[in-house]
Amino acid sequence: MKLSHLAKASLMLSLSAITVLNASANQDTQLEEVVAAGQKINQSAAKSQLKVNSLTEQVQTKLQQFNTVTKELDGLNVYNQEMQAQLDNQITELAQLAKSMEEVSVIERQVSPLMARMISTLENFVKLDVPFLPQERSKRLNDLNTMMVRADISVAEKFRRVLEAYQVEVDYGRTIEAYSGLLTLEGQEMDVDFLRVGRVSLIYQTRDGSQLGQWSESTNQWQTLSQDYRLGVNKALRIARKQLAPDLIMVPLTNIQAKL
Repeated sequence: MKLSHLAKASLMLSLSAITVLNASANQDTQLEEVVAAGQKINQSAAKSQLKVNSLTEQVQTKLQQFNTVTKELDGLNVYNQEMQAQLDNQITELAQLAKSMEEVSVIERQVSPLMARMISTLENFVKLDVPFLPQERSKRLNDLNTMMVRADISVAEKFRRVLEAYQVEVDYGRTIEAYSGLLTLEGQEMDVDFLRVGRVSLIYQTRDGSQLGQWSESTNQWQTLSQDYRLGVNKALRIARKQLAPDLIMVPLTNIQAKL
């Protein structure tokens, strides 16, 4: 059976339409596959980016930690250098202290005899000196001798007290002082006022002012003074007791009389 030209054309058109439809269907399927693949790639890229971001944050954190630790390490190195310098200085000081302690032991063995000689010299000086404040000065010397045999007082403290006693004796030579005491005159003990002007004059006056006397270095005894000195002595006593302002006083000088 033979088809007419029209039938052939229709058949060809139908076949072409079917082919186009099939091609279009295939293209849609391929497009969907491409889109799906693209979505998978995008999802994979997003996941990869998240991993990259996470790793970047971790790297930044580790880097900050590293920088912090590095700074701490630098600080510790500087601190260790300072501590080492201090330690070296302390070791040097310890060596010097050890040497000083050895020298102190030698000095202590030498200082004790020196102090004993100083006290003995001071005792002789007081015996030869003008006899003022005998009880006070004698007690000071006795306290020094007692102190020297005590083990609970350091050598430094002993030496300080010996020097202090010397300083007190030195001060006597440049001060004026009035004090009361007992004095034996012509076999009778009397209450008198003493006036000390440095070490150049030591005078007594009875409380009623009836008798005046002066220590003589040439005879080592008391000598009677004229009543002409009474006003000067009374003025000097009041100045020494701070009852009058400092002023010029007229009193006899023991040392000058002794030299004369």
